[in-house]
Amino acid sequence: MLAIADPADLDDGPRTNRPATTRMCAVTREVRPIGELIRFVVSPSGEVIADLKRKLPGRGLWISASHATVAEAARRHHFSKGFKRDVRVSASLADETGQSLARSAIDALAVVAKAGQVVAGFAKVEDALLRRQAVALLHAADGAADGIRKLDAIVKKTAAESRETREIPVISALASAELDLALCRSNVIHAAVLAGPAGRTFLSRSQTLVRYRDGGQRQGS
Repeated sequence: MLAIADPADLDDGPRTNRPATTRMCAVTREVRPIGELIRFVVSPSGEVIADLKRKLPGRGLWISASHATVAEAARRHHFSKGFKRDVRVSASLADETGQSLARSAIDALAVVAKAGQVVAGFAKVEDALLRRQAVALLHAADGAADGIRKLDAIVKKTAAESRETREIPVISALASAELDLALCRSNVIHAAVLAGPAGRTFLSRSQTLVRYRDGGQRQGS
């Protein structure tokens, strides 16, 4: 069960001597790891914006990484209360934040592709799974069920054969057009991230995107 904290909404800025690993959501009042929250700041023009990389200057307000929670924060004026000033909040802030999270995941996947740590196409992905070279399986959100089912079955089979306690993550957060954009090719339905340092950032960002769309639920909960 998550702890309930005393009110202490605003941080002291992105650069402190002791960076926190947990923060309190200004809406739910729950303390969560910062990976499960989104930092918001006020721009010089007075508009609330999401600071996905947690590097923008100024004091920040933390909200659970959930579309519904960000929408509630905007609707119930949590930002004005938290920042203790009049701020401009877009009526579509929750949608815009979700779009920013998707772009962030696409950008990270493009870096993985440039590093040569991703393969695409059913046959290449199948081979990577069977050789246990893949650390994550990607399906287009609009992909056909038959191909998805076959590759998912390989993930389960290889995990069972190797007695792994956890299967590799299967991610369906991006549509085919978004995968095309990241990988600079057309009609990408299936892809696999291979072992290497470039994949870690993509996996983290894609998990945040999934959590945001799923209502802030913890992975594996």
